[in-house]
Amino acid sequence: MYGLALLVLVVTLGCGAAIGETSIPFDVVAKTVANKLWQAGYALDPIDQGIVWNYRLSRAIIAACCGASLALSGVVLQCLLRNALADPYLLGISAGASSGAVAVAILGLGAGILSFSFGAFIGAIIAFGIVSLLAARAGSGTAAIILAGIAGSQLFNALTSFMVTKSATAEQARGIMFWLLGNLSGVRWTDVTLALPVTLLGFVVCITHARSLDAFAFGADAAASLGLAVKRIYAVLITAAALMTAIMVSLVGSIGFVGLVIPHAARMIVGVRHSRLLPVAALIGAVFMVLADILSRIAIPGQVLPIGVVTALIGAPAFALLLGRRGSTR
Repeated sequence: MYGLALLVLVVTLGCGAAIGETSIPFDVVAKTVANKLWQAGYALDPIDQGIVWNYRLSRAIIAACCGASLALSGVVLQCLLRNALADPYLLGISAGASSGAVAVAILGLGAGILSFSFGAFIGAIIAFGIVSLLAARAGSGTAAIILAGIAGSQLFNALTSFMVTKSATAEQARGIMFWLLGNLSGVRWTDVTLALPVTLLGFVVCITHARSLDAFAFGADAAASLGLAVKRIYAVLITAAALMTAIMVSLVGSIGFVGLVIPHAARMIVGVRHSRLLPVAALIGAVFMVLADILSRIAIPGQVLPIGVVTALIGAPAFALLLGRRGSTR
């Protein structure tokens, strides 16, 4: 199973490197990778090799990391909160990460000590804390956490807009607004060295807590009765979800629907056991984001769509279909 998953991921990444406004044969992609990694010495057009290695392949890897991370975060949040609508975007974590990153970039928060990504992480943690407090004050239940998440998202989106309007130059404002819609155009290999380790670390943390997540599906009290350290596990998993979300937001902007739709699609395929659900959700998320990135580059000739627009255009109808199937099943 893992071998097949790896093959699917490699083929998808190859498509991400080969397909674009200028199509490049798959064998050129493979030879470029061989030249760069193992000095194979294949004679290739320098322009094609540069497009594949310096632009498309790094972009495809970042897209895959982003999709996998958001899908894993969605699975974790939906399980811990026992809420089918929980995801980093809806709970305000993405909006908080955006505010933290913009505060570092525009206001110079941290006096140059804090990085863009660390600012996003701090913002994500603060946003989740505020949403949790609002939900606790509003009472238990699905409506409370969702309404609190919507309020938190609006608060941090407004805060981001305020910072951009007040302190950013015209050029900075244009760049940040395009980034907030989801932008993979500026990612390079240096970003891969951040995104890939965070994604792998997040996956390892989640998969090692798969049995704990199975217990949390029946509630925190049920997990505690099985001898689990509920508060510690909760803190570790929430931190992992916030970290993955924050790093991806700092690199590509705010991406909606991936953390919401992909976990539901994965459950329809493999069920609710997290030892199977987490790897499948990560794979589907990675493949989905790479394909969405391809579509963003070829949908309009000569123009690249923000990937957040593409995921929303695909994710919203997909989620409607999932809701329809779920209702008919009931």
